[in-house]
Amino acid sequence: MEVTVKQSSGKDTGRKVTLNPEVFGVEPNDHAIYLDVKQVLANRRQGTHKSKQRNEVHGTTKKFKRQKGTGGARAGSRKSPLFVGGGRVFGPTPRDYSFKLNKKVKRLARVSALSYKAKENNITVLDSLEMGAVKTKDYVNMLNGLALNNKKTLVVLPESNNNVYLSSRNLGHSKVVNASDLNTYDILNAQSLVLVEASLPIIEKTLSK
Repeated sequence: MEVTVKQSSGKDTGRKVTLNPEVFGVEPNDHAIYLDVKQVLANRRQGTHKSKQRNEVHGTTKKFKRQKGTGGARAGSRKSPLFVGGGRVFGPTPRDYSFKLNKKVKRLARVSALSYKAKENNITVLDSLEMGAVKTKDYVNMLNGLALNNKKTLVVLPESNNNVYLSSRNLGHSKVVNASDLNTYDILNAQSLVLVEASLPIIEKTLSK
């Protein structure tokens, strides 16, 4: 598959690049995508939720009413979950939600997601993306030139660029990542994928068999 290389202003450079079919042209595997996205979201969870059980709440264990003759059930502690202020039964406790996923499955998921974007023609290739200063306005102008101002975009850089990252940070509909940090969730969460040309060899080297 060939994609036209554009400038950051949106103008065509007159060149085209051929996307590696092993990365951008495979038959997508939806189950692998599901597993990888599930792992990404699970790894982001803090898992710090906590509720107090009956042995942790403040209260007396003195028997506060007689055993018989009240017409109600017997009770011997104010910490019981049956009473207001008592502990919670089987409440959440801190835990680690992360789980292991094989590298081959993660690779298949990423190439499947990239292949979906290629099939939908939602991949834009830029010859370069440089910013001399941190200016969100310049970043927005770049998206406008590419006709992507109303779309959720994922911009992939070959290496870290602090000016580009900081210029995009205030925009909720655009995210900047390095090619080495590309993951399935970010690819699918974006409507359009913007790849700097120099990032293609890194992606292909990482995901090729």
